[in-house]
Amino acid sequence: MVGRLEVVGAAGCGTVVKVANPVGGTVSKPDQRRQVFTEGVRAVAPLLLAVVPFGLVLGVTAAGSLIGGGLGIATSWIIFAGAAQLATVQLFDTGANAAVVVITALVVNIRHLMYSAALAPHFREFPRRSRYLLPYLLTDQAFALSILRYETAHDPVSKRWFFLGAGLGLWVPWQIATIAGVVLGAQIPDSLGLGFAIPLVFLVLLIPVVQTRPGLVAAIVGGVIAVVAAGAPYGLGLVIGAVTGVGAGVAAEQVGRP
Repeated sequence: MVGRLEVVGAAGCGTVVKVANPVGGTVSKPDQRRQVFTEGVRAVAPLLLAVVPFGLVLGVTAAGSLIGGGLGIATSWIIFAGAAQLATVQLFDTGANAAVVVITALVVNIRHLMYSAALAPHFREFPRRSRYLLPYLLTDQAFALSILRYETAHDPVSKRWFFLGAGLGLWVPWQIATIAGVVLGAQIPDSLGLGFAIPLVFLVLLIPVVQTRPGLVAAIVGGVIAVVAAGAPYGLGLVIGAVTGVGAGVAAEQVGRP
């Protein structure tokens, strides 16, 4: 929500500032932040249908690996990136060199460089502390929801609190799901088929994107290339597909422009 700032009075040594509501009345800054934060939480909520099972898969995998449940849970705090966490746990379980594990995790998360480049112009408007702390909450879901939101939201306060809501709205359930997976461990039968959650996490993200022609082109091209390049070394198939899809989407957006 973007509104006109209005000074309505003094409170102690400070000034009470309210935001004019376009539909009438005023909304105080704390209320505005709370509202936008809640919108972020609500926006990410439907995506948890795929994210929570993914967290359970990670917890179960960690509990049954050499890394153990404790360190498995710690990856959700330290790394907080599902695919990279799963790769880390599995590589450690096979006795891979520490350098290989770190490099693999970085390669798996290389798409975050593209996310960061897209979000940077918006984050420049944030206070320094927010610019340092909020990137920790950057995920595929937080990026997809926020970048769509930023197309119509221009108030830095709204941008910041929406991202925080979307980020924490996923972070908290992810931690709970990981812990639950570790605690339940082998009690979850293989017949439950939780492995579906990993690809489903990324498929769900396509829903808001494919509503435009460039988005549809990017999704199709990126998906096809990722499948074709699935055997690429160091797991670069997904990265190759993502970069190609972005390029195809940009080209499709330019077609027809004067």
